[in-house]
Amino acid sequence: MRTLKFLLQKEFRQIFRDPAILRLIFIMPVIQLLVLPWAADYEMKNINLSVIDHDHSGYSQKLISKITSSGYFILNDYSNSFDKSLGEIEHDCSDLILEIPANFEQDLVKEDKAKLFMAMNAINGVKANLGGAYLNTIIQDYNREVRMEWIQLPRFSPETQIEVTSSNWFNPLMNYKYFMVPGILVILLTMVGSNLTAINIVKEKEIGTIEQINVTPIKKYHFILGKLIPFWILGLFVLTLGLIIARLAYGIIPAGSFFTIYVFAAIYLLAILGLGLLISTYSVNQQQAMLLSFFVMMIFILLGGLYTSIDSMPEWAQTITKFNPVSYFINVMRMVVLKGSSLSDIKEQIFIMIGFAVILNGWAIFSYRKRS
Repeated sequence: MRTLKFLLQKEFRQIFRDPAILRLIFIMPVIQLLVLPWAADYEMKNINLSVIDHDHSGYSQKLISKITSSGYFILNDYSNSFDKSLGEIEHDCSDLILEIPANFEQDLVKEDKAKLFMAMNAINGVKANLGGAYLNTIIQDYNREVRMEWIQLPRFSPETQIEVTSSNWFNPLMNYKYFMVPGILVILLTMVGSNLTAINIVKEKEIGTIEQINVTPIKKYHFILGKLIPFWILGLFVLTLGLIIARLAYGIIPAGSFFTIYVFAAIYLLAILGLGLLISTYSVNQQQAMLLSFFVMMIFILLGGLYTSIDSMPEWAQTITKFNPVSYFINVMRMVVLKGSSLSDIKEQIFIMIGFAVILNGWAIFSYRKRS
């Protein structure tokens, strides 16, 4: 215990002497948590729309007004030429084309149906799909409004109407930041923990202090614990800082217990810090450690379920996510923050994370070689 105490004192002094590490720990998470949730938003707005109106009727004008007043579309071009509108798409000035045929109002009134044509710029597939879905929903709503007017005239005999009411559970206002901020906080905690520990042992090698430690009677697990515990404490501090920012900047108050979050975070940090130490034991210099850490983090982030639903991934990718500790913590954070899950609800994830922590730290201890 006395040996471990001296190692911890050494590590804390070394950390607080380095301004770069302090900026990385305390400033970087604050800036990223204030910026990233505003940019990481899948709700599409300001979609540039080109309208080709061959009808110029009251019904077509009402449809165009409904689309532009929705808040999702900007009327970029209004013309009678498809070639001109297609040129707008080719020059990336428009994202969608809506073509209204010449007999739109006449067909709608006399035939009870009318056709519209949509063309989408599919270079950005996500924007094209969502933009097309938004436009299709608005047109369907417009169709219902027209039919309701005819029923009230009365033009037709009253029809049976089915009314659907919905209730949004866990995120009633459908605020996308409530979904993204917990996941982004997990990513920041992972990046800070893994990167700092990845360069830690390598830094000792580069400045020569590792040789002095190796000739001492310090045991390998004492050395690894001395490297792990300080960053484990700092990681919990970063989590606290992130939760405070989430409360003050976004009004996010976890529906579940803070105790549940911290229990899982404590285990998760042991696993992710163990991964950083493992990378550090196999690396020769800091550059190599940083590149290897970046490579692993990119896989963890992209297959962690932050930006893409794991259920929508191919089966082989879903299999990889089972070995990704980040995916478990993102899922747990959303469960606790949005659904109010308790420890009993996440016990499976806890046991899996304990397994990650034991394997990665045990591997780090085994792979560290003391040389005299």
